[in-house]
Amino acid sequence: MLDATTHRFACLPDAPGVGYKPQHFSDIVDDAGPVAWLEIHAENYMGEGGRPIAQLRHLSERFAFSVHGVGLSIGSEGPLDTEHLARLRHLVGWLDPASFSEHLAWSTHDSAFLNDLLPLPYTAASLARVAEHIDEVQEVVGRRMLLENPSSYLAFEESTLAETEFLREIAKRTGCGLLLDVNNVFVSATNLGTDPVSYIDAFPLELVGEIHLGGHDDGDEDDHGAPLLIDNHGREVADPVWSLFEYTIRKSGPKPSLIEWDNDVPEWPVLKAEASRAASVLEAANA
Repeated sequence: MLDATTHRFACLPDAPGVGYKPQHFSDIVDDAGPVAWLEIHAENYMGEGGRPIAQLRHLSERFAFSVHGVGLSIGSEGPLDTEHLARLRHLVGWLDPASFSEHLAWSTHDSAFLNDLLPLPYTAASLARVAEHIDEVQEVVGRRMLLENPSSYLAFEESTLAETEFLREIAKRTGCGLLLDVNNVFVSATNLGTDPVSYIDAFPLELVGEIHLGGHDDGDEDDHGAPLLIDNHGREVADPVWSLFEYTIRKSGPKPSLIEWDNDVPEWPVLKAEASRAASVLEAANA
């Protein structure tokens, strides 16, 4: 594992960040407001050259960055894609981000890539496979990875571990950290009929290196007429998620906290306002 002190930004600041979108480049340069760091999806920046890379290099001189992967398929039964890993290593090498994360999910089967992040059962076999994959990623990329809790729409009968136990054991075996997506907690709890506060109480908050906040679609129902939330990152953070975030921060203390908005992306003032709300929660925890 690399010594974090060798990097320009040893860790993300305990402050708001936003998912970076190129259309906001000039706004961020002119007036970032409370935003202290930026996050990108790794797969959008694995190419060479061009305006997007130039803008990223410029911003990286001013802001700490988090690289968030969506394509490694950590939970897949097959081996990891070595070419994808090599491209990820190249990106992390030149950008030198303060944080790198991936999802506890799978998105590949044989040679097919599925455009979704799918859940997996929490069993001893899954635990061993995910731990092996994380060990490989951390060795190739050369730094600690954060693993994000998923949003769930069903529970597996074969699961023998609670999700929080599974994540804690993964971190123990691999030395990885955790990314806590509070919106995912609320979405999963609503869909599965569980208590989101109890989930936070059981979560190993001491291992959290980053928190995500995003929007969800609440207009659907399952086959039994119960509410079905969809994690779509296409709107503002819902009030119940803000409340759960406030509860989490009171327990954990301030953490790097990201506003995640990937679909129907609004103008910069809307994102900045969401970041300002996150800043208020973080500041209250220090009061």
